[in-house]
Amino acid sequence: MHTDTAFTRRLGLPWPIVQGPFGGGLSSVSLVSAVNAAGGLGSFGVHHLHADQIMQVTRDLRAATAAPFALNLWIPLHDEAEHPVISDTQWDRAVRRLQPFFDELKLDLPARPKPSAVWPAYTQQIEALLEARPAVFSFVFGIPSPAILSRCQQLGIVTIGAATTPHEARLLEDAGVDMVVATGSDAGGHRVSFTDTPENLLTGTFSLIPQVRDAVRIPVIAAGGIADTRGVKAAMALGADAVQIGTAFLACEESNAGRPHQAALHAPGLPGTTLTRGFSGRLSRGLRNRLTIELAQAPEDILPYPWQNWLTGVLKRAAIAQDRADLMSLWSGQAVGLVRHQRVADLMQSLTGESPNRPDIHFVGHPTTRDYPTDITRQASLR
Repeated sequence: MHTDTAFTRRLGLPWPIVQGPFGGGLSSVSLVSAVNAAGGLGSFGVHHLHADQIMQVTRDLRAATAAPFALNLWIPLHDEAEHPVISDTQWDRAVRRLQPFFDELKLDLPARPKPSAVWPAYTQQIEALLEARPAVFSFVFGIPSPAILSRCQQLGIVTIGAATTPHEARLLEDAGVDMVVATGSDAGGHRVSFTDTPENLLTGTFSLIPQVRDAVRIPVIAAGGIADTRGVKAAMALGADAVQIGTAFLACEESNAGRPHQAALHAPGLPGTTLTRGFSGRLSRGLRNRLTIELAQAPEDILPYPWQNWLTGVLKRAAIAQDRADLMSLWSGQAVGLVRHQRVADLMQSLTGESPNRPDIHFVGHPTTRDYPTDITRQASLR
């Protein structure tokens, strides 16, 4: 594997491998620290957390690892209300659609929650993230404001945005974002398009990489359909400076996916993946199961994000406790059939071909980093 890239030089890492940032409680401190220990960039999805929780996660991460890590947020979509309003009729139809599953799991039908219980405030999240000052701020569904990007630069925080088209990649570069994740339609989780409906922007990873590489000068991180060393080498050959891997890391025991989810990712005779809005209200890719099949029959009963995400989350918690993978969201990319490893160390060794014997590694942030107190970059150095 070619390891001397713009990505590894910027972050001072041995390997050009990024662990996908899992939100919704799927990330864990153990996963991030294990990826960091093996020489990759660990990531923690915090879009579901309130500001005080983001600060606590950051403290926990710094206690567990001295290497660079990324915190990931969702940017509010420009054409979507930050607090979408739904009617009582919409809520009742969505609950009725899922009632057979609630009954199977012996759950009472949930009452409609207050909005404050459904989503955190983005403005408070971003302030907490800037105060936390991680080595890397990664984000999806858009571009932070110029003021936020400027503050990241002043604080020496490397910014990484996600693009599903060359046009989106150019918008990120023009805004001053440091790196771009070229996210193909093979990828598991949410389709993170922000210039059109995601159903219209479904370019596969290995078609997308060279187009994004030709469109921008900043480092390109390839994501989607990569789960083994063959995918890593192919992505790098097409011009990627690094790869981001999600499903293979999610299947590792260090992740917080839960036993039924991880077992499904390792199961023989996989049912295949599907694109659905049923899991969260936004288009996403996961394993096909009873939940996706049932919700596909009546898309009009699916609530917008984040209401649908909250509702299926109630199901998911009970399904995990009862070992019911058929009634929960099973995020997965199309490379799931290549998943082989259950521990991060084994996965990283298979991806890189060796276990790196690393010397002291120092994060190389913005040039302005040297003008700030040393505690800003302390978490980003391997002692």
